[in-house]
Amino acid sequence: MTLINENFTVHTKGNTDIVDLTPQIRNVVYNHRLQNAVVYIYAQGSTVSVTNIEFEPGLLVDFPEVMEKLAPSNVDYHHDEMWHDGNGYAHIRASIVGNSIHVPLIDGVLQLGQWQQVVLIDFDNKARARKVNVQIVY
Repeated sequence: MTLINENFTVHTKGNTDIVDLTPQIRNVVYNHRLQNAVVYIYAQGSTVSVTNIEFEPGLLVDFPEVMEKLAPSNVDYHHDEMWHDGNGYAHIRASIVGNSIHVPLIDGVLQLGQWQQVVLIDFDNKARARKVNVQIVY
């Protein structure tokens, strides 16, 4: 088994900012000219997530609206009492979605559906620079 580790930084606006990572992931993977592997994508931080979604205008509105219903930003959280940073909701949202995914690489092609993109979602209440790790196992 061989591992390749790479990373890049994404600058976000926070507040459930959704950023399409697919072009960066493809660049990392295709630069190695591999045929078959597993590609792991991981975002560092407890208020950020990585998932896949159809990156289109409707879902870019729907997703934040659903997250606001699941973990409202205008509710008092015990985390906020402890740290006074007002982002307890962001931790909850990131925990629900998760901060990593994996995508198979088969016959040199990332196995993403036609309407499927890899996205980073920054739930924090401020702009951030987010480090994304890509690990390729083959």
